[in-house]
Amino acid sequence: MASMHRPYEDVAAVLTGTLMVALGITFFSTAGLLTGGTAGLALLLARATGSEFAAVFFVINLPFYFLAVIRMGWMLAVRTFLAVLLVSLLSKLAASSISMGHLDSIFAAVTGGALAGIGLLILFRHRASLGGINILALYLQERHGLRAGYVQLAIDTLILLASLFVLDVDGLALSLLGTAVLNLVLATNHRPGRYTGVS
Repeated sequence: MASMHRPYEDVAAVLTGTLMVALGITFFSTAGLLTGGTAGLALLLARATGSEFAAVFFVINLPFYFLAVIRMGWMLAVRTFLAVLLVSLLSKLAASSISMGHLDSIFAAVTGGALAGIGLLILFRHRASLGGINILALYLQERHGLRAGYVQLAIDTLILLASLFVLDVDGLALSLLGTAVLNLVLATNHRPGRYTGVS
């Protein structure tokens, strides 16, 4: 029988996971890179319009809560709402708290992707997500056995291709690298039946 996560474990996991994602986004944003998913879409819109990422990310996720409630239940929807709110707040805090004199773009892509992937993995294992593509990827994995990492990688690639009007070729290539690292973390660590902890 699968062991249940205790409430304090879920709280600690959501805080840790959202912090990892916020740091990953900070690496991407500082290096002028983008990523996939709703975070990538929010980065793209924020960069194209001059808006603040935190606000765009929070607003862009609002329509996806309906899918979370219908497909995954109220508990996941509530946890997703809280996770999105935390990433919005923590990314804003990180942007004002971290000053990087020099950040190599390749390092930013790999490290940002790894941090965001680890953060999402933690959230997934505690029945939370960051909305949007994450919800769709989790739904397809749970209902149809498609690996969440591979589903998200395909959609992320499409989102990144749409970012060509704000990125040069090098920026796009590095953004794809970061996104590939992120999804590789998910694909190799989040497989149906591999992890049995539920809450």
